[in-house]
Amino acid sequence: MAMSGSETQRAPRPRMTGTQRRQQLIEIGRALFAERGYDATSIEEIAQRAQVSKPVVYEHFGGKEGLYAVVVDREMSMLLDMIVSSLTQNRSRVRLEQVALALLTYIEERTDGFRILVRDQPAGNAEGRYSSLLNEAVNQVAHILAGDFERRGFDTSLATLYAQALVGQVATAATWWLDERKPSKEVVAVHLVNLCWNGLSHLEADPHLSSEWRTGIEE
Repeated sequence: MAMSGSETQRAPRPRMTGTQRRQQLIEIGRALFAERGYDATSIEEIAQRAQVSKPVVYEHFGGKEGLYAVVVDREMSMLLDMIVSSLTQNRSRVRLEQVALALLTYIEERTDGFRILVRDQPAGNAEGRYSSLLNEAVNQVAHILAGDFERRGFDTSLATLYAQALVGQVATAATWWLDERKPSKEVVAVHLVNLCWNGLSHLEADPHLSSEWRTGIEE
């Protein structure tokens, strides 16, 4: 039995609310920015994927930079929340393990978001950058190390130097793991902590270059 023309017509798509459309555009922008970067992504392509006109994107975000800022802000907030919520223990080594796992879990679950954070940002857009997050992490770690150094009789003015080294180590390994994904995040975390913790446990209060290097410098 043949179906009538009215029966074969597709039902119209339900109209999105403003909130739903905004969320859709954020998700589409997030995927495109992660895949191509900010400069290579256009408003035209964002609108095309969302099946809307360009003015709709401008209405919600004012332009590509506005959409990008919202995406970055959300990813930064999510990563910070995951790290802060992971800190449930007072023991220093366990806290270090929790932070490393939180960062790796974020990379695993929100790969696009992390790719956006570590990419170059638009010119003049310094706020919300991954480097800002790392600087905040350095400040927090330096504060913890300063207290530990004071108890051990070490020079507390060097706490920031050691904090930079520790945070840089974890951040670099995390960026490497973004594409490798082997070994597992648990194995990566435990080895990072092994290097950080055992290195801190055997610090010398007043380290010096080897005699060979000192001789070269003195000459």
